[in-house]
Amino acid sequence: MSGFIDGYNFFQKSVGSILGAYESEIFINTRKEYVSSVNHEINKLEKAINDFKSVKTPNKMLKGDVAESWHAGTFNINATTNKSLHRANVDRSHDFGSIDISTNFGDKFGLKYYSSGSKSAKAQAISIFQRYKEYQSHGGKDDLSKFLLDRQYDSDAVINDPLYTGQKRIIPSDQITEATNWLEEMIIKEEARRPEQVKRYRETLEMLRDRIVDNEGNESIRLSKADAEKLAQLAKEGKFKSEDFGIEALELMNAELVIKESLKAGMNAAIISLVLKLGPEIYKAIDYLVENGEIDENQFEEIGFAAITGTSEGFIRGCIASAITNCFRSGMLGESLTDLNPGIISASTVIAIDTLKNAYQVTQKKKSRTELSNEIIEDIFLTMSSMIMGTATQGIIQVPILGYMLGSMVGSVVGSFIYNIGYQATISFCSETGITLFGLVDEDYRLPDDIIKEIGVETFDYESFKVESFEPDTFEMDTFNYETIHPDNLGINFLRRGVIGVYKIGYIE
Repeated sequence: MSGFIDGYNFFQKSVGSILGAYESEIFINTRKEYVSSVNHEINKLEKAINDFKSVKTPNKMLKGDVAESWHAGTFNINATTNKSLHRANVDRSHDFGSIDISTNFGDKFGLKYYSSGSKSAKAQAISIFQRYKEYQSHGGKDDLSKFLLDRQYDSDAVINDPLYTGQKRIIPSDQITEATNWLEEMIIKEEARRPEQVKRYRETLEMLRDRIVDNEGNESIRLSKADAEKLAQLAKEGKFKSEDFGIEALELMNAELVIKESLKAGMNAAIISLVLKLGPEIYKAIDYLVENGEIDENQFEEIGFAAITGTSEGFIRGCIASAITNCFRSGMLGESLTDLNPGIISASTVIAIDTLKNAYQVTQKKKSRTELSNEIIEDIFLTMSSMIMGTATQGIIQVPILGYMLGSMVGSVVGSFIYNIGYQATISFCSETGITLFGLVDEDYRLPDDIIKEIGVETFDYESFKVESFEPDTFEMDTFNYETIHPDNLGINFLRRGVIGVYKIGYIE
């Protein structure tokens, strides 16, 4: 039973370090995947724009095509950063009234990057009939009915509708004010002279945007006309780099994030440590209640004390183990340590903290150096047993953290039984041979006080020596007493060496 209790207590104090280290391991792996996915979208943006390399189209015309890649790409980067599944895609379609950017969340977007806000707004508000007139001016021979039928319109009632009905209209960010004013003026003018034209201007005004935005807060980066032309030039040269426009790959880890994640892991470790610490105390209280029919108030004091010590120590161990794991696994302390097993980190944390605690108690003369040495050896043995069993169990139970914690608990208990057996054998060996194992066992060969008194040796404690005081002579009346005879006898006691204290061997009867 002693082995189980010792093993459980060791697991209880080490579980905070285990949880902190493995929580950080999961966080690091998740963040690596997260950063990788963001960088993937950044690379896609760079490729999409640099694919225009060597194109001979003038910048003032190419800027619209480049703007499509810009808005779709920067939207996808932002959505990935926000861990959203929403995505935008450049369709590159030139069909009648086709959209420029489609999405997987239902919205459609059309872009017009003209030389001024009024021209961009006018292009976005073009009607189906106006597009038919452009068709005729370029040599088209079909009449209006056939033109509409070929484009899946079954009535000429739609001729005044906007060509891009249902699409959200994106224009350069520096043209929004001018475009809005122009559309408002056209609505006022057409209401007075051609009311049938108002619809397309009003719908364009409602749909006017300078970036892609969804209902989850994801958005693309605004792009002005001048920047679009700059992008077009870089694209033709194949020299577009995202960082030149403020789009940089995320840092894998920084000090602020380490502290944040370490505190989070520390809180979780504190909760687990609290549960494990309070469990036995609550069981004792319930057992006492069942046996005696009443509650022992002293046990409630024990429960409160256990709650304080268990929570605070678990928090500290969890924070430290998490911070060390984050720094190692993220590469902040060098690439050579990025593959360090979190089990090793948690084990090292347990040994280091316990050694510091015990060493401080030695300086306060609450423990001897011999006790310190033996406790270090015990901690190392139990830690190794816990780590080996935890690693083996994690390979069988694939649930993150849980498998290692279960194995660690079993390893702590089994290791405690094995250590106790080994300890008893070691003490027996030292008692029989006199070997002290380089000072790990303290031997004391002073005779016990009762034996010294029995053999008639007079001793005194010099620290408590007192000077005899003078007492005046007195007398009493003589009384007659019968004399008794006590025959002399010989007493023999056999002494042997045995355990007389913690890590101590001496003479016992």
